Amino acid sequence: MANITLTIGGREFMLACADGEEAHLTGLAGMIDEKLAQAGVVGQTEPRMLLFASLMLADELHELRQRVALPEPAPEPVPAPAATPGEPVIPTVLVDELVRIADHVENLADLLEQRAPNA
Repeated sequence: MANITLTIGGREFMLACADGEEAHLTGLAGMIDEKLAQAGVVGQTEPRMLLFASLMLADELHELRQRVALPEPAPEPVPAPAATPGEPVIPTVLVDELVRIADHVENLADLLEQRAPNA
């Protein structure tokens, strides 16, 4: 296990993670920090900043899911639909990766929520 310090909204958060995940988590923290800066909420209380970041990221995820129209998990692989000329087809592997990333972000949010009362 590795310990890293993430800087989000000008505040530092210590986090334990699996070895080799440090750069990935630092990158995710950078995305959250960027969202906070765009929204102009840097400098507010930690829970309020993290709430805004969570809402903005959840909104992006919601929009992606709406665009992709993610199906419910099926017991068997579903063949990709035939492409209509001019209509992009999102490969299943990309959809699966987006779902994996969304799960990862939700897990990180849970960790941050557990950490917030003690911060």
